[in-house]
Amino acid sequence: MNLTARQLDIIGTAGKLLTSFGLSGLTVKNIAKEMHFAESTLYRHFQSKEEIIVSMLQYLADSIDSRLKQIKYTENPEKSLKILFKNQLNFFAENPHFVASVFSDGLMEETENINNAISKLIKIKTKYLSRIITEGQQKKIFTDKIPAELLVNIIMGSFKLQMLKWRMDNFGFDIKKEGNEMVRYFLILIRNNK
Repeated sequence: MNLTARQLDIIGTAGKLLTSFGLSGLTVKNIAKEMHFAESTLYRHFQSKEEIIVSMLQYLADSIDSRLKQIKYTENPEKSLKILFKNQLNFFAENPHFVASVFSDGLMEETENINNAISKLIKIKTKYLSRIITEGQQKKIFTDKIPAELLVNIIMGSFKLQMLKWRMDNFGFDIKKEGNEMVRYFLILIRNNK
């Protein structure tokens, strides 16, 4: 995505408003007010609230894809899983205002364009996680008693729940510590214990 610095500021502000006030608080008026400029100025950068949300989701999808693509995965799927989650946890610890964007059910069914952007985001995260889980099963490191697709859903659902708890706690606990502990338990659950 080619976003200007101002557009990045706008989607960052939108993420903060979404996190603090939910979808109802994410309005063009509130974004403009938060950024200290007129609504008409905002419309020079985005045509609508929907375009802001879609751009935010696309930015996050591109960011996640770029970051996860650059990870130096190892021959050891357990280590690769830890590396993948460490990367994600670090990103959200540094950018908590994007948690609501990625893990908000409130955005679902808002519009078809938003649903498509959310779907793209999920597919990107699933792609990298599926690759690691499948490799782990092929190498007999992870259990093959549960299909890889279902393991991915369980892991992603648990991660989403952890992020929701963090957000509901007003980001009050160390998400990196708690997240890494969760990954440790994932590995205990999915390890192939012949």
